[in-house]
Amino acid sequence: MAGLKYSRQREAVLAYLQSTKSHPTADTVYRNIRKQFPRISLGTVYRNLNLLADSGRILRLDCGDGAERFDATTEPHHHFVCRSCGRVLDMPMRDPDDLDSEAGRDFPGEIEGHRIYFYGICGECLG
Repeated sequence: MAGLKYSRQREAVLAYLQSTKSHPTADTVYRNIRKQFPRISLGTVYRNLNLLADSGRILRLDCGDGAERFDATTEPHHHFVCRSCGRVLDMPMRDPDDLDSEAGRDFPGEIEGHRIYFYGICGECLG
């Protein structure tokens, strides 16, 4: 990873995130990484998640539920948060190319990007 010293634990955290679309919390990542690194601490997992997020290798998501979630898919996309079960899902939709420029049209600052979260009840909970 460019700019980061190599770490087997960090690579394992990244590999786990790349293997799932569940947008896990740090606790979920920790529980899964412990299978490979039984002596790893929760603090080490948090540090590696933060390093990966700060370097742009993963996304840190704040879905409004009080728990940060992480996503290895870094290209622009939106998320859906289920108010019933708490799952976070990628939204399969096109992103309007001009949304940032439209938002910045009457804004006196510089728009650098955006994140959109949709909230409701997922198909599994609707049954």
